[in-house]
Amino acid sequence: MSQPEHKPYIPASTILPEITVKAIILAIILSAILGAANAYMGLFLGMTVSASIPAAVMSMAILRLFRTSNILENNGVQTAASSGEALAAGVIFTLPALVLMQYWTEFNYLETTLIAGCGGVLGVFFTIPLRNALIVKEKLMFPEGLATAEVLKAGTEGGSFMKYLIIGSGLGGIIKLVIEGFKLWPGQFEAAALVKGKGFLYFGTYLTPAVMAVGYIVGLNISLLVILGGAITWYIGIPAHMAINGVPEGTALMDHAGYLYKYQIRYLGVGAMIVGGLWAIISIRKSLLSAVKEGISAFKKGKDHNATILRTEYDMPIQWILIGIGVLIVPIFIIYWRQIEMLEISIFMTILMVIAGFVFSAVAGYMAGLVGSSNNPISGVTIATILSCALILAVLLGTDSPVGAASAIMIGAVVCCAAAIAGDNMQDLKSGYELGATPKYQQYMQIIGVVTAALVMAPVLNLLNKAYTIGSEDLSAPQATLMMSVAEGVFGGELPWDYIYGGMAIGAVIIIIDQILARRGSNFRMPVLAVAVGMYLPMYLDTAIFFGGVIAWLVDRYFKKQHKTAQVAAEREVNILDLPNAGIDLEMRKGNAEKAGLLFASGLITGEALVGVAMAFPIWYYEDDNVMRLIENPLPDWIGFGVFLGCCAGLYYAVVKAR
Repeated sequence: MSQPEHKPYIPASTILPEITVKAIILAIILSAILGAANAYMGLFLGMTVSASIPAAVMSMAILRLFRTSNILENNGVQTAASSGEALAAGVIFTLPALVLMQYWTEFNYLETTLIAGCGGVLGVFFTIPLRNALIVKEKLMFPEGLATAEVLKAGTEGGSFMKYLIIGSGLGGIIKLVIEGFKLWPGQFEAAALVKGKGFLYFGTYLTPAVMAVGYIVGLNISLLVILGGAITWYIGIPAHMAINGVPEGTALMDHAGYLYKYQIRYLGVGAMIVGGLWAIISIRKSLLSAVKEGISAFKKGKDHNATILRTEYDMPIQWILIGIGVLIVPIFIIYWRQIEMLEISIFMTILMVIAGFVFSAVAGYMAGLVGSSNNPISGVTIATILSCALILAVLLGTDSPVGAASAIMIGAVVCCAAAIAGDNMQDLKSGYELGATPKYQQYMQIIGVVTAALVMAPVLNLLNKAYTIGSEDLSAPQATLMMSVAEGVFGGELPWDYIYGGMAIGAVIIIIDQILARRGSNFRMPVLAVAVGMYLPMYLDTAIFFGGVIAWLVDRYFKKQHKTAQVAAEREVNILDLPNAGIDLEMRKGNAEKAGLLFASGLITGEALVGVAMAFPIWYYEDDNVMRLIENPLPDWIGFGVFLGCCAGLYYAVVKAR
């Protein structure tokens, strides 16, 4: 069946100013602020806060002060501003590892800026050919890009549907503040038990509703696959390990399960990601080749080529992309050469970086399309990069090389920045696709945001290192510590290879199953990266995503039941639904419900993201993550679980009752 024609919010024939002086200035300020705030939060908590929606809300609030502003201008600002948060993730997940392993004593401004900036801009360039492949042809969901578009639409339109966004934002923000700021109850609900002394049973879920909202947006199919991945690690991997090896005496059950997950079982997901990433590239090879051919064709035709396509399909010219990639490779090569002091190895590292950067940028963009940027395991992609590069360098340099681990980290740093920006850029381009933005203008704004964030990263990291000491209890840098352990593990032989190989085997089996489903024409598919994400993410996040998917399924089931009831009434000529207009009214109700549900879910994400960014500042200023704590001992986690279930019920009720 043919897909309905896509109709953007702003038609391609309508021309609005998208890049203006005020938009650029605002984007620079917001990118620097969000990048700095998220650098601290990432080093402290091991995770960053997605900033697309907060940036969109801040942009709307500020640009409304001007007489002339429009929705595409707002979208351009959030595109640039959100890249600050994304680049911060790429930097703080990797470069602090060089300080932790004492290869660097501080964050050199020039090297840090060039690695971050070049890696981030490469991420933009690498994803330009993917826009048409993943957004237009593959039609991936990109839930946060979709949510950002709806937030901007609601802000422009106002009206009755705006209440769903406002209510959702308030609810998401309040619960985030209560849990992470006031610390009234824990952020996770978890329970575990041993069965007959060896069998391990576990249930856990995240208690803020934003992750559940992501599950609602992506739907039941993807949510099922994510929790399937979690089930493989928590219901098969960990119980099997405990059944064979037991639980050490005097060790709390959940503590031991958490240790196994963090240092061993999670590597199943890394192995599956490696296989899934390669398969993702193979799967979209035709779309990628088509995009490259279109770019080459545009290059040959010159400037007149833009006259033959719609404004909403203008990408940055392919000649600029190729020249830009060539220019950015040079400073990265010089950095590698200065650090490693081996010409041949530096050349090889640069080539490896380009190949890995493109492959894992495509993987990160694909995964962002499945589960969103907030749940996109960039650290998992980076682990796969560092692991792959470290293995190759170990062959070239030997496992006893004093620079081997650092070399792998430096390749991984560029790739991680590229992958982080790739996921963010694809979300923003999805937002632009829905709104009717001009892609090339978004790509320019993304580069502005990346460069701005790169310029402030080194001073921020040095400030944080002097204030807290990276690697200490005050600033543990958990992701960078994990990267260091992977790189040094290859050169020291301490990685759980059995689990990595096992994950690769699981990934291959899932690919085979998905291909069988495709040949049978099944509506249910099994993209391997969705399962790999679930294997790598903590189970409580998988469960929360699954809750959202179930709500989406219940809503769909409700309207199918209503439609069936209307059909029966029509056949019996019973006017219980105001027939003969019942069918029209029902379709209108369903359309309104879909819009209300998307706005409510977007609000839950918006509220949590805004409060998460806002809380970074008092924590940073007072140097205390407990600065807003209200009670010494948190309330029982079952209270939070009850509130979480109430949010689930509220989302369902808001959708089915929408008028």
